[in-house]
Amino acid sequence: MEDKGNKLFVILASIFLCNALLAEFIGVKIFSLEQTLGFQSLDHLSWWKLPSFNLTAGVLLWPVVFILTDIINEYYGQKGIRFLSYLTVVLIIFAFLVINLAIYLNPADFWTSSGKYVQNMQLAYKAIFGQGAWIIAGSVIAFLIGQLLDVKVFHGIKLITGEKKLWLRATGSTLVSQLIDSFVVLFIAFYLSGTFTFTRVLEIGLVNYIYKFVVAIILTPLLYIIHNLIDNYLGKNIAAEMIAKAKQNKIML
Repeated sequence: MEDKGNKLFVILASIFLCNALLAEFIGVKIFSLEQTLGFQSLDHLSWWKLPSFNLTAGVLLWPVVFILTDIINEYYGQKGIRFLSYLTVVLIIFAFLVINLAIYLNPADFWTSSGKYVQNMQLAYKAIFGQGAWIIAGSVIAFLIGQLLDVKVFHGIKLITGEKKLWLRATGSTLVSQLIDSFVVLFIAFYLSGTFTFTRVLEIGLVNYIYKFVVAIILTPLLYIIHNLIDNYLGKNIAAEMIAKAKQNKIML
């Protein structure tokens, strides 16, 4: 039982960490959701009071993190997801430190001018990977607050509903935690740094949350599919025992 439980945790944790790290790095790109889907940008509509759906590329991967948070919560409890959340924050900070070290290494002369489409590879490298301290702080703090809040809401709903209504505790905890996360990261990264006004932060935060809200609802069936796959892998008895111990906050590692 412990062997399967450990293997499952390693698999889930690896996917969780990989997606969280990738989301941080690809998030530097801002894309137009409307134009990506083949529609005209909404900012040309005079009655549209919100900015267009311009989102960071990181939103493509964060839904995976949301789902894994709820799955790990279900089988490993609050201790399991807290441990993983703290570890993720440490690794994100470490990754940014390494990247910044790489940025400030003196580039070879031939490499600087070796780009096919850019004139200065060093400037391009720094522009893509060199995120400011406010953005790093905002993303890390928002991630940690969102994860810890997700844990509390998930188990709070579970205490009320019992083992039934997985969709309610999973989707409900995600919607609440991401409401906070969507605004905290923008407030720290862009308002405190003086980049955006408070109104602009609220506008962009609302657009991001709308996207996360819709995706969380759409992905609810996937949560049940993954849940069933894990139950089949562990066996019904082992799965039930892990869920029971997770509810009592006894991590099975």
